[in-house]
Amino acid sequence: MTTLVIGGHGEQADPLAEAQARSATLAQFFLGDPQGWKGPELAYPGGAAALRAAAVEAGITLYVHAPYVLNVATSNNRIRIPSRKFLQQYLHAAAEVGAAGLVVHGGHVLKNDDPAVGFDNWRKCVERLELEVPLLIENTAGGDNAMARGLDRLAQLWEAVGAAPGADQVGFCLDTCHAHAGGEPLDGLVDRVRAITGRIDLVHANDSRDAFDSGADRHANLGDGQVPAEALVEVVRAAGAPVVVETPGGREGQAADIAWLRERAA
Repeated sequence: MTTLVIGGHGEQADPLAEAQARSATLAQFFLGDPQGWKGPELAYPGGAAALRAAAVEAGITLYVHAPYVLNVATSNNRIRIPSRKFLQQYLHAAAEVGAAGLVVHGGHVLKNDDPAVGFDNWRKCVERLELEVPLLIENTAGGDNAMARGLDRLAQLWEAVGAAPGADQVGFCLDTCHAHAGGEPLDGLVDRVRAITGRIDLVHANDSRDAFDSGADRHANLGDGQVPAEALVEVVRAAGAPVVVETPGGREGQAADIAWLRERAA
């Protein structure tokens, strides 16, 4: 295996310091309130150009995570329309800082909606986006109406998105906790995902506090949760993609998880 490009999700004020504190070569961060509807903001001194240049000099790969509240799949116009607007703003901001991709959750439809509505809304969204950096759709853990829980739904989502111009700039982020909690065994998961998407651009390597198929999105430190350790490591090995740990414990907890994974995935 080639050298693992790995890091954690840290505070947004100085992503480079966050990566260095974890002895990492990657930093994932938000550009604003993950639970709010305010547009992207960058706190790094000197702004986007300074962060981009400093990251190149330090050899640190950047990824931006979009706010959790964005939901381009829903039929609720009051959520879907601003979600599209903010997603474009975040794509632009991610491009300005030189990010390798923008991660976004797959979203969900309303209780009584046909999931096909959500898949088509995703197609329409991608058609309208200016994809300045790759948009990485992440699988999710719970929700009967979710667009990206389980591989059956992922296949329908990918078919819809693939019909849109610019689909080659839409990639996939595989979260191990979400897969486990969403009822997808990790054994052989990379091959099953690639058979649908043709690609895995990023791995979120997280253990799960809760049981298989629980639907609960609760991350645990690596080796401390319910995900079989060897299966998690094999996902990282087989994917051959950059890795982010989004585990508890801040800098120290994630640094330990990064070291844990480096030792086992080498």
